[in-house]
This record gives sequence, C-alpha cells and structure tokens, in this order.
Amino acid sequence: MVRNTPLIGTWELVAWYNETHGGERIYPLGERATGYISYSNDGFVFVHLSAADRALYVLNDPFGGTADEDAAAIKSQITYAGPFEFFGDHVIHRVTHSSCPNWVGTEQRRMVEFKGEGLRLSAAGALFQGEEVTAIVDWQRAIQ
Repeated sequence: MVRNTPLIGTWELVAWYNETHGGERIYPLGERATGYISYSNDGFVFVHLSAADRALYVLNDPFGGTADEDAAAIKSQITYAGPFEFFGDHVIHRVTHSSCPNWVGTEQRRMVEFKGEGLRLSAAGALFQGEEVTAIVDWQRAIQ
C-alpha cells in the first residue's frame, strides 16, 4: 500500500532530548547523538539512534562481545521498525522489531510537527529511567 504523506523519505537526527516536568533537558545519547528515521511508501518505518562515540568491541565480532561490551552497546543506541499510520498531527509506529524487547507488539504514538523543512516528533508521558518525560526528537531531511 502506497502512503502519500509528508513523512515519506529519510530524515537525519538533529537532536533528541527528554524534557522533565521541571523543564530540565536530558540527552539520553548525548548532545551529539546521530541517527535516521525512514518512512517508506509501503507503510513501514525504520529508526536507529546512537551515541556519537560508542565504545568498540575488542574483537570485530558482533556476537563475540563481553557482557560489559554488550551492555555498553545496547545502552548507546536504540532501534525499532514496523508499520506506521499517519494521522496529520500524529503518527503511530506499530513496533514489530526493536532493540528494546518490551516495545515489540506496542504502538508508539508520536505527535508530528513540521517546522519549515524540519520535522519534530514528540511523545508526552514517555518513561525514561523511571521518570515520565516528554521525548522530543528533531529531524531534517537526509542528504546524500
């Protein structure tokens, strides 16, 4: 099914921060985090966000890391994918795959705001380290 929405395409991360009820900004992956979100015409979304300077494994083997290396790798990125549905002021991501196993089978609702050439996705009531926050993610169209 073709989706003709202004979301279609690949967007590059500008910033991701969580805002507390007190107005504090927390950058879960640091202020230099990188990533992409891509919305396809066939109705799927793919997201990958990561810290800028992730620690490397000692061996070049994605399944050969130590427990400490694996913990650092998982805590320095987040990824998920699945079908999406756009409703104008919000989008629902129906998660089928995720680096956070608890997200699989959930619907991730994001408010949508177009700011000039940019895109802001936000989620009020997001849980971050035991506290409810508003997650704010700013994107710009990716350029090759």
